[in-house]
Amino acid sequence: MAQTRVLDMSRVPFIPGRIHATNNEYQRYGPKGFMEIKILENDNLYVRVDLPGVPDDGVRHRVDSVRQKVVFFSGEETLSDKKNAREYAGTAGLGCDCCEITGVDAKMKDGVLRMIVSRVKVKDHDNKCTHFLPPNTGKSGRYNMDDMNIMAEVEDHPFVVKGPKRSDHYSTQRRGDGSVCVSFDLPGVCSDDILVLPNENEVKFYGENKEVYEHDESCRIFMGAVNGAYLCAPGVPLLSHHIAWDAEFGVLKVRISPPGSNSD
Repeated sequence: MAQTRVLDMSRVPFIPGRIHATNNEYQRYGPKGFMEIKILENDNLYVRVDLPGVPDDGVRHRVDSVRQKVVFFSGEETLSDKKNAREYAGTAGLGCDCCEITGVDAKMKDGVLRMIVSRVKVKDHDNKCTHFLPPNTGKSGRYNMDDMNIMAEVEDHPFVVKGPKRSDHYSTQRRGDGSVCVSFDLPGVCSDDILVLPNENEVKFYGENKEVYEHDESCRIFMGAVNGAYLCAPGVPLLSHHIAWDAEFGVLKVRISPPGSNSD
């Protein structure tokens, strides 16, 4: 983990309001939803699926060998704490009877699976070919936390089959030396794209995937904070702690260690 330092908040661009995507409490901007599917100009399908914690080489996918209309995907989070490691499984595919899937180009990067699904028409159909979203992908809308008349809930991740499902869940580990490690899902964001900004009251973070993929409409921006009172050793100011962080596979991990502890 790298040690952080207090940074100038002017480096963080201003985003008006407190609008979040309901699939991730910390997302402030960009494409929302656990899954996104769009039809490309060449009639192939682009599929984006958030699978935070899954290594770049840890995802599996296959096409239904019988009907050639569905792509199955799965992956597991790599954690030393196996009890809280998440396992994912889901599907994406065609909603028409006239086409079959001919190939899948899948790439996993920073906790996001992106697939280009090619298809071919096998019989005539009067209507335009369609795709389908699994019925349990959630609404993934937006809400404004400043509007007290709106009672919005953050959605469960529909593809988690084992482990914590809540997308606003952040795991906490307390160690014998008094240090605390907290983690947050920031799918698509790598370590180089994250700022960790501690002050006397809290540890803030900002993440933005500066590399926007070809078929994504824009970057995604994540912002959040964790209260220092929850992290500090009793009677010890937050900024007296050793604060280190790292990000891997779309998950930010922050470790706060009291003075004198083994923080290596």
